[in-house]
Amino acid sequence: MASRIAPPSSKLQNSAALLLSLLVSACAQTTRGNTTTSSGDSPSAPAPSITANASSLHAEGMLVRISEIRIEPNRLDEYKAILKEEAEASVRLEPGVISIFPMYERENPTEVRILEIYASRAAYQSHLGTPHFQKYKTTTLPMVKSLRLVDMEPLDPATMTTIFGKMQGGR
Repeated sequence: MASRIAPPSSKLQNSAALLLSLLVSACAQTTRGNTTTSSGDSPSAPAPSITANASSLHAEGMLVRISEIRIEPNRLDEYKAILKEEAEASVRLEPGVISIFPMYERENPTEVRILEIYASRAAYQSHLGTPHFQKYKTTTLPMVKSLRLVDMEPLDPATMTTIFGKMQGGR
C-alpha cells in the first residue's frame, strides 16, 4: 500500500540534509564512545558560511534529538513492529514532526537509535500528547532496558543541501 511521494520542497530538502548530517555525526561519535549531550535549549548562532535555507531552519528553533534505547532481547521483534508503526504515524499525521528515523546497530540489534527532528519545541511537546505516541510509550515500557535522550546541534549545515542532492540522484 505504498503511496506516491511528491518531490520535496526546498525546506524539506534542507531538513532531510540536516537529518543526514546529524545522523553521520552521531554515528561517528557513538562509534568512538564519545556521545555528547547539548546543555541548552536555545540553538547557537550559525556560522556565517551557512546557506540561507539551512540557517533559517536552525534559527526557527528546530529540536533535534537522538534517542538511545536498549531493548530486552526477547521482546525485540515486538518492539520494532510497534516503533515502526509509531514512527510512520508521527511523520504522516503531525506537521511539526520532520523525522522519526529509527535504526539499530548492525552488530547489536537491541541497541536502537531514533533520529528525531521536530519543527519546534512546541511541536515536540504536541507529539508527546498524541494517541500514537502514548500507545507506543505505554506498550513498549516493559520492553525498554534503558533510554537516553541526546539533544544535538549540527556541525556543518552548509553541506546539507549537497548531501540531500546526492540522495535524489540515486532514485
